[in-house]
Amino acid sequence: MGIVIWGGFIVLILLLLMLDLGVLNRESHVLSTREALFRTGIWVGVALIFNVFVYFAYEYHLFGIGETIGLAMSGREAAAVFFTGYLIEESLSVDNIFVIAIIFSYFKVPAQYQHRVLFWGILGAIVFRGIMIVIGTALIENVSWITYVFGGLLIYSAVNILLNREEDIEPTKNPAFRIVKFFIPVAPEYDGDRFFTRINGVRAATPIFVVLMIIESTDIMFALDSIPAIFAVTTDPFIVFSSNIFAILGLRSMYFVLASSLDKFRYLKTSLVFVLAFVGIKMLLLHHYKIDTSISMSVILGILGVGVVASLLANRRDLQRQAHTPGPDLAEPEAQAEPSDTPA
Repeated sequence: MGIVIWGGFIVLILLLLMLDLGVLNRESHVLSTREALFRTGIWVGVALIFNVFVYFAYEYHLFGIGETIGLAMSGREAAAVFFTGYLIEESLSVDNIFVIAIIFSYFKVPAQYQHRVLFWGILGAIVFRGIMIVIGTALIENVSWITYVFGGLLIYSAVNILLNREEDIEPTKNPAFRIVKFFIPVAPEYDGDRFFTRINGVRAATPIFVVLMIIESTDIMFALDSIPAIFAVTTDPFIVFSSNIFAILGLRSMYFVLASSLDKFRYLKTSLVFVLAFVGIKMLLLHHYKIDTSISMSVILGILGVGVVASLLANRRDLQRQAHTPGPDLAEPEAQAEPSDTPA
């Protein structure tokens, strides 16, 4: 039964990806903000519908879920855990979006090809995160002190995000970039949305393939944050994997929503620092004090809400300052009277 439910879930994800690439994105085009918002809403809706399935599956042990698959918990608790894990992964994905935007800008990837790169990046992320979740679950079940390592890693990541600046990121120093250039020639120009082309009869990688490899490698680094973070909420492999994957599926559309307006949410990245720190502390306390899932969900929502509201208020304050700042005096200076030669 375990093979059936896991196989069924993977088939569901593949069908959703095929629908996205084969129907919604049959031809490469620039995704407008309105279209990206609509698709983001669809992916969020699909995740919430699946959360309803999680509730009934754990409440009534459908397909053995909650008995032979996953941990024993009520439907309400399972649904809350899934949503909290989904929320954590979505919030941490914002930092991923910052880096992806820098990579696309650095390599000057045409807007109409960016969705294709993100699509194939998602496929790689599903595979790598599945492997990391299996390894992480095995470590937590067999090495009790690993939770302290995960907690420390999350707090270190929070400090690292706080201290590092986006302008310090140099994509050409990424190991993936050097590996690709070592094994295969790289074409100097794009060839449509192709990953490979030919130069004088020699097969070569296009810049889009290089960008894809860099994004894949950076996603692995981000997974070192997000996977331990969700383990602080639950060690149920089915909920960990499904909530993580559904959050990743919406990452592409969310990128096109936020990429053009990242400067409007200046404090959102600071919120991520506090989210990581909170989850890290929760992981460190796991063997001593268990923070209820509903409390964790409320704290994370509160932190993100403060970041969004603070950003909007700051934007409003800047607009008010600009409105009250006097502009340059464009009036012509008055002509000064020339001294008269006539004696007084």
